[in-house]
Amino acid sequence: MSIFAGVDLGTSGIKVALIDAEGTCRAQASRPCEVDRPHPGWSQQDPDLWWQLTAAIFDELSQSHTGLMSEVAGISLSGQMLGSVLLDDSDNPVAPCLLWNDQRSLAECRTLLERVPDIGWRTNGQPDPGLTAPKLLWMAKHWPDAFDKADILMLPKDYVRLRMTGARASDFSDASGTMMLDCATSQWDNALIEAADWHASKLPELLPSFADAGHLQSALCTRWNMPGTVVVATGCGDNYAGALGVGAALPGDAALSIGTSGVLSAVDDRFRPNPDHAVLTTPHAAPDTYLSMGVVMSATQSLDWLASLTATPAAELAAKAAERVAVHGPGNCPVARPSLTGVRTPDNRPDALAALSGISAVSDKVDLAYAIMEGVAFQFYDAYLAQTRSGVPVERMTAVGGGAKSTLWVQLIATLMETDIVIPAHGDISACIGAAKLAQSAVMPDQTTTILRRKQPVAKTVRPNPDWHDALRERHQRYRDLPFHG
Repeated sequence: MSIFAGVDLGTSGIKVALIDAEGTCRAQASRPCEVDRPHPGWSQQDPDLWWQLTAAIFDELSQSHTGLMSEVAGISLSGQMLGSVLLDDSDNPVAPCLLWNDQRSLAECRTLLERVPDIGWRTNGQPDPGLTAPKLLWMAKHWPDAFDKADILMLPKDYVRLRMTGARASDFSDASGTMMLDCATSQWDNALIEAADWHASKLPELLPSFADAGHLQSALCTRWNMPGTVVVATGCGDNYAGALGVGAALPGDAALSIGTSGVLSAVDDRFRPNPDHAVLTTPHAAPDTYLSMGVVMSATQSLDWLASLTATPAAELAAKAAERVAVHGPGNCPVARPSLTGVRTPDNRPDALAALSGISAVSDKVDLAYAIMEGVAFQFYDAYLAQTRSGVPVERMTAVGGGAKSTLWVQLIATLMETDIVIPAHGDISACIGAAKLAQSAVMPDQTTTILRRKQPVAKTVRPNPDWHDALRERHQRYRDLPFHG
């Protein structure tokens, strides 16, 4: 029996799942990971923390599932995207990693757009402080010592893989978020690199996500009770891995991720940029495909914020909101735009603050919970409209992430989009499963297409609620009428 380990390097935690050759999860373990926010709008992490936590998880699995670990043939990684990991010539981090939701480089976005006015049509979208190139410009200005010490730019999952194999590399999907990759050709672009004040010599080799990117170092094989030779595949960004985890590898497949942030990832057969509506369009981790991504910056994070404010678990708020809307329908609650960390698709307003309208003396935390969940659904619907109107096919949709545990949340989205949404059996570890598929593909390259297209078993199918349709469309217009402040 062959086992494949999928590592999901998330913002708030790291998971590892051991998957067999048929795609069944045989074991998993995780560790939480803290985000450092030293100033308003800043979001950063220590790259060495990712490695320490990943190693600790494998240590745990080597003790609790010795037999499975002895059968591991390959490892791969899904990683939070866009983070700036600068390493010196000894592969040591020279600064904290600025994360995907860091907002400090707004001014540098304007600089980048002035330098390359058509950048949105060449890279994955318009400049945004979450993307990597603006971060580099900010670091050159504000952290010049660290910037000058840097010998290479890596992405978060690439640093963990480097610690596993000793080899520097990245993949096309993750590299797209640097804004230095020509997404149509999947090649580093010298003009874009120069605009970011960077150097081509300080960028890693690019490999397919399913390629053999090195072998696990022998000391780690011994430490984790693994065989003497373990292939480590290149891996990919988390949105791509989540899509692959549910088998979204063909044009028309779409994965709806309702996590800390939210993403509607739709597989396409060609590069179809849509920067005017802040859609991210990049090479997919599956061969010969692209991924169109509509982004919701604050999804479950918005409900978690209310949960913290009201000292009520988010799951309880969601359940009570579902009970209330089942009785009263969606028409009487406040209307919210829960953009706690700005708006990307379709308005590209990273400076936007959240908004709430229609509060009365009888409004309570359950009303606010519904309004937030509905507001996130509206943001997904806006992304869907932006993507489909540009020609991106969205035909088969699967929902994953913590928010997909709420049938109400998924049904709001299904009703707005007028489409069925499938909930897979293991959606909570879809990124791990996607990463494990890449590991399996690196070990069995002649079966890559079959492996990546394999679907998960269906747990349930959520269908639109026609009784909500008209009220949601009217409330969506009220949502669109909310003014932007920021």
